[in-house]
Amino acid sequence: SESIVAVPDTGAWVDTQTDERRLRFEALVSLVYEPLQRYARRRCDAHTADDVVADVLLVLWRRLDDVPSDAVLPWCYRVGANCLANARRGDLRRSRLLDRVATTHEPERSEPAELPDPALHAALATLPDADQEVLRLWAWEDLTPPEIAQALDCTANAVSIRLHRAKRRLGAALGKTPGVDGHNHDDDRTEVT
Repeated sequence: SESIVAVPDTGAWVDTQTDERRLRFEALVSLVYEPLQRYARRRCDAHTADDVVADVLLVLWRRLDDVPSDAVLPWCYRVGANCLANARRGDLRRSRLLDRVATTHEPERSEPAELPDPALHAALATLPDADQEVLRLWAWEDLTPPEIAQALDCTANAVSIRLHRAKRRLGAALGKTPGVDGHNHDDDRTEVT
């Protein structure tokens, strides 16, 4: 007698798996899209910000299985920082190419959104890039030190120390918080990694 062997329908399994992946991606996009837009627009012009967000979403789709479920937004901010750095390097390469072609006209760029307080904006601009970023993640993106640590790929303790020092330096730049001995301690720049 012939035996009948049931063959599973792998097509249905693949479709189910693809649907679950798509649904998870869509759920994450709805969670991170607006914060990513704010993150990018605070750091670059609107056109570049749109490109950065699109790049982050592409990485999110490709590496969906690598995204930590308890730190989705910080993970996306880290990817966003890398995408922004890539965009800036690309801009620099294009600028150098244009210079070599003897074109001195630079493309018009819109400025990132201004802070409501020009004095705060000016004081923030005097700080090192690392201080500016930790302050932005804390104040603008409303992240906790452990979330900032995830975004910057360092420890929460290092973030707490950096954040404390950055706040002190910002206060000194604003003329509000000199050191305990009456001096600004801007030379105390020991980095903790």
